[in-house]
Amino acid sequence: MSDRLAAAGPGLLDGLALLGEVADELVVRTVRDTHLAWSGRVYAAVQRPTGGAAALPRVAHHGIAGAVYAGIGVGLQVASVGLGSVAATGRGPRLEASRPGRFLSRSVIGLIGDRLARERPRLAWPMSLRRDGADVAVDRASLAAAYPAAGPDLVVFVPGLCEDETAWDRRADRHGTTYPEALAAAGWSPLMVRANTGLAVQDNGALLSALLADVVGAWPVQVARVALVGHSMGGLVARVACALDAAGPERWSPLVTDVVTLGTPHLGAPLAGWARSGSAGLARLPETSAFGRIIDQRSVGILDLERGLDLDAAPALPHARMRLVSGSLGREDAPVGRLATRALGDLLVRQVSATGGGRLFPDADLLHVPGADHFGLLNHPDVRRALLDWLDQARDPGLG
Repeated sequence: MSDRLAAAGPGLLDGLALLGEVADELVVRTVRDTHLAWSGRVYAAVQRPTGGAAALPRVAHHGIAGAVYAGIGVGLQVASVGLGSVAATGRGPRLEASRPGRFLSRSVIGLIGDRLARERPRLAWPMSLRRDGADVAVDRASLAAAYPAAGPDLVVFVPGLCEDETAWDRRADRHGTTYPEALAAAGWSPLMVRANTGLAVQDNGALLSALLADVVGAWPVQVARVALVGHSMGGLVARVACALDAAGPERWSPLVTDVVTLGTPHLGAPLAGWARSGSAGLARLPETSAFGRIIDQRSVGILDLERGLDLDAAPALPHARMRLVSGSLGREDAPVGRLATRALGDLLVRQVSATGGGRLFPDADLLHVPGADHFGLLNHPDVRRALLDWLDQARDPGLG
């Protein structure tokens, strides 16, 4: 594939080719297996009352149904291969060119990004810096051109599952600004990271560690400080990146002053656990087991959200401040709101997990934002004010 096609990213035909493959594997086969399981149960129920007369219709029915489903599957596979061949030439519009296309890309990356990296690497995002909708090459000349106001203090924004660098723009029209814009006005150089969020947290942490080493080495001015801000899974990735660099050559981790996590499931996310339980429950019956297989197709990145990270996997840097932000659906000035905070948290992550339960980070600074759901933490006035205050302390520790 040419550099031009690689830079342009996957196109609409790539998406349609992938859709054909997934439709065969999941939709057609799920319908087939469910159909045959239910019909098998019906035929089994009438087998004895009819004295075995249902056996021949059952064989005929299953044979015809199997042939029909097989034909549909072959058609989808042929269409997928054909579309993929045309897509490899670069024809057709790019997915990044439209808002629905970007949403589709982010969602697919989060759901099956690990599989894409193995089987369709052209559709999988590499770990990269992004600016103005494009990757930034990590060399001194490219960084100087992309960041003409480059300063010594870097703040790195790491997105969560099914997110990209545009996630931080959420409701910018309502709030008038974003975290990167506010910190840039305060003299920090914001760096937006894009990652394949379907990969394992450990793998993304290693990729982020390597990327930051290259950035710090090639930055147009000498780097004085690095702060990391991660939303949801991004907070776990940031922790792993810090731990890996600190355990190795320490190329950039000694410069880290702050690690800020927003709605990060340090102790795991209940929704991921519910998916696992749901899959196990559906697998108990032939009539529903196919739907359980659909749930089991979720990426290893989603599985990592179920577990979270413990101290052994990603210890905190001893010289960096941990700043942990949690949200909740309810407001805590009423009993119902307090109950919602404990039970649901921000809907995806409970407060106890977002704060490490007081065990993982006993000296961390905590901020709880009542009334902010999981994605509301991507751009919230209370969080923005806290970020500006925390990172001011990084420049002048006497303020803390």
